[in-house]
Amino acid sequence: MLEIITSINKVLNDFIWGVPAMVCIIGVGLYLAIRTGFLQIRKFGYAMKCTIGRIFKKTTAAEGALTPFQAVCTALAATVGTGNIAGVAGAIAIGGPGAVFWMWISALLGMGTKFAEVTLAVHFRERNDKGDYVGGPMYYIKNGLGSKWMWLAYLYAFFGVCAVFGTGNATQVNTITAAVNTALINYKMLTPDSVAGSNLIIGIFIAIIVALILIGGVKRIGKVTEKLVPMMALLYIVLGLGLIVLKCDQLGVVFASIFQGAFQPAAVTGGIVGSFFISMQKGVSRGIFSNEAGLGTGSIAHACADTKKPVQQGMFGVFEVFMDTIVICTMTALVILLSGVNVPFGQAAGAELTISGFTSVYGNWVSIFTAIAMCCFAFSTIVGWGLYGARCAEFLLGSKILLPFHIAYSLVSIVGATVELGLIWGISDTFNGFMTVPNLIAVFLLTPVVLKLIKEHFAKENN
Repeated sequence: MLEIITSINKVLNDFIWGVPAMVCIIGVGLYLAIRTGFLQIRKFGYAMKCTIGRIFKKTTAAEGALTPFQAVCTALAATVGTGNIAGVAGAIAIGGPGAVFWMWISALLGMGTKFAEVTLAVHFRERNDKGDYVGGPMYYIKNGLGSKWMWLAYLYAFFGVCAVFGTGNATQVNTITAAVNTALINYKMLTPDSVAGSNLIIGIFIAIIVALILIGGVKRIGKVTEKLVPMMALLYIVLGLGLIVLKCDQLGVVFASIFQGAFQPAAVTGGIVGSFFISMQKGVSRGIFSNEAGLGTGSIAHACADTKKPVQQGMFGVFEVFMDTIVICTMTALVILLSGVNVPFGQAAGAELTISGFTSVYGNWVSIFTAIAMCCFAFSTIVGWGLYGARCAEFLLGSKILLPFHIAYSLVSIVGATVELGLIWGISDTFNGFMTVPNLIAVFLLTPVVLKLIKEHFAKENN
């Protein structure tokens, strides 16, 4: 039975992340870029001013809302996760160094897509019966496209609920247990025979913490992410920059391999990866998996922001993709390629490849720091996707479903810590792909609204 499910899922996954996804994600991203005059490049300075410039300002949010900074931290909490560590490693192994180039291209277009998603989410959001702001693709479909498109909103919410348990929770917990166990075994504090017991303890501990955070509501989620995200990003960036400085003499060779591998992967991988399309597909799909531009999920967090300026909050979407993919994913790619670690081209690879990159340069002692960074990345993703799943479930079944959802979502942490996740990982990836379809249809149809909001916003800014 499992073999049949695996086979069916592989067919669906290959289809949804094949040509259809490339056409939809790149096509809509390019369409938005042209219609907005490449706003993500033209207004990049303004985006940094609206985001980095506001990060250090002390602000408080109204009841049922987050500060703009808490909103972007919650969105970054969900995006900056195993996709940045395991996803990039997998993209390079299967698609060659050239996959990094296509990851950059997906990010360049993704900045415009995410800007549009966040802008629409804030503009079309509403209050639920608890007084909290709720928004995201299902709400901009509902309030922007009208009742005849409600089926599309329900479809998105359904796919969202199906995806969160695997993408947002089980696979992330599995990454935490792998990181903790690797560090403990390296320091001889754990034997391979004790791993199963360690996994169960870790799973139960995470389940309890996640339940306490999610049941505490959007305010508690915001308070956790605004502290966790900057800390984990800083730790990872410091470790990555240190390695780059130590191996800076190899930078020219590595960047040459990235650009050459984007169009001639066989020349860089010794013929093992010979397909230009595989390199592009892995780069784009892993880039989207990491920054979520096109999935619409990040806009759910941004819709909670205490702001009356949709376009200004949309600039946080630009910043988010830039930080996630251009900065952190590139850092991971450089760690792998500069370290000289053997990349198993043509074979699946994950976080262990990134960890090997760090340890080959720094030594085994760094495994404790990479374990901490990976645990923070994965745990923040669990919390962020917990909010996304709750909003999707609430849209489908009302606020009465929130407590049961939070409990069920938390308990999945135990499953993620104790079972083999190959099939769950694959099914979640497929549902992620399905989520892009209703979201990108909505963003495409609502582009005139985005253009109108941009025009009105900058007319006020210039007065």
